[in-house]
Amino acid sequence: MKKIFVLLVFMFMSNFIYSASVTIYNDNFALVRDTKEVNVKNGIQTIEVDDVSAKIDPTSVLPKFLSDSDKITILEQNYDFDLVNSSKLLQKYIGKDITVERYLPNSQKEKISGKLLSVQGGTIIKTNNDKIVINPEGEISLPKMPEGLMLKPTLSWLINSKVSGKKKLELTYKTTGFSWVADYVAVLDKDDKTIDLNAWVTINNTSGATYNDAKLKLVAGDVNTVKEQRNTRVMLAKSAAMNDAMEEAAAGFQEQSFFEYHIYKLQRKATLKDNEKKQIEFTAAQNIPVEKKFTYQSSKNNKVEISLKFKNNKNSNLGIPLPKGKVRVFKSDGDSIEFVGEDVIDHTPENKDMKLIIGNAFDVTAERKMTSSSNSGKQSEESYEITLKNAKSEAVKVDVIEKFYSNWKIISNSQKFDKKDANTIVFEVDIPAKSEKKITYKVKYSW
Repeated sequence: MKKIFVLLVFMFMSNFIYSASVTIYNDNFALVRDTKEVNVKNGIQTIEVDDVSAKIDPTSVLPKFLSDSDKITILEQNYDFDLVNSSKLLQKYIGKDITVERYLPNSQKEKISGKLLSVQGGTIIKTNNDKIVINPEGEISLPKMPEGLMLKPTLSWLINSKVSGKKKLELTYKTTGFSWVADYVAVLDKDDKTIDLNAWVTINNTSGATYNDAKLKLVAGDVNTVKEQRNTRVMLAKSAAMNDAMEEAAAGFQEQSFFEYHIYKLQRKATLKDNEKKQIEFTAAQNIPVEKKFTYQSSKNNKVEISLKFKNNKNSNLGIPLPKGKVRVFKSDGDSIEFVGEDVIDHTPENKDMKLIIGNAFDVTAERKMTSSSNSGKQSEESYEITLKNAKSEAVKVDVIEKFYSNWKIISNSQKFDKKDANTIVFEVDIPAKSEKKITYKVKYSW
């Protein structure tokens, strides 16, 4: 019984150690580390692996034998991607004999045999009795698979081995055809004071390969990539070392800092099928305090913008680096959850203020007009009136943002303002329910 238990543990550990590892970056590429079992014999020989990504960067491949590496020398590496299809099959048979089978109106089968002359613009056959047949209808039969065509993209190596037997070959390579994005769903409470936030990551695999029970990591950050082989290999070596770091088996994603980026490691294995979109829950937080803001900025448009502001910290029940993605906001109308707007957030570190622009207000409106203008020499003066109307049954506060240019100075104003930067001021305007409010100011420009 003890021997059986030890054997089962060994089998589990072997499968755990040699499972594939996929690290997906934001910019449609991934780093794959996979282990294949290959048969090796003494002497110089060619070994092949055909279960790899169809979009692999062959200059990035790092092969490594996990045992007897000092006794196996890799002499040459090749990547064969001349995959079989009907056109390539026929091209390989130009100048050779083929057979076309077709059914006649009386249901009898007719065979046309001869030498294939061309496949450009149609099939041309010279029959055995020297007739030329163009585009014959029917099924084309070929005697065998021609050499040089592959069923799958294949990596091959010319090696010189001093040992024989089954060996573990670890492959690390970079490939396109992978992407991931964070998708957030936020639900407002009835008073617009808090939100519940759920985040999912959507992973898209179009690499041409399936990775079963893979260790999955997602890298958030703007990673620079170059085409030079040397730099690519340096990056792969560092990332491969990083892949050995964590082995926890809990569910969900675990975040950690890495260089100037953030890595999110799934605490369980996942299968990434080719041509599949997979969604995995990333994080969830409840009762995040938010502030609904009304903002009017005439330089943008004539609408009053609605936004939600909150802080990404532990006091707000968040406090983790959030990868960039789309945030969809919902709220109950008393009967069901309805969509109220969406925005995109960038990579957001911990303790940073966040703002979601939801849409434009229906019941809060603004109108801005110039009431006077004068120009004398190197100076000019402009006067403005901004009318804010609130048709809601409760009071609101609107931030009115005004932008200026050149050398400017406010020489009169009906309400105090805050100067936000060298070219921006903000009026914070309280508007009672079912009423309106006007603010005026005059600005002097000089040059």
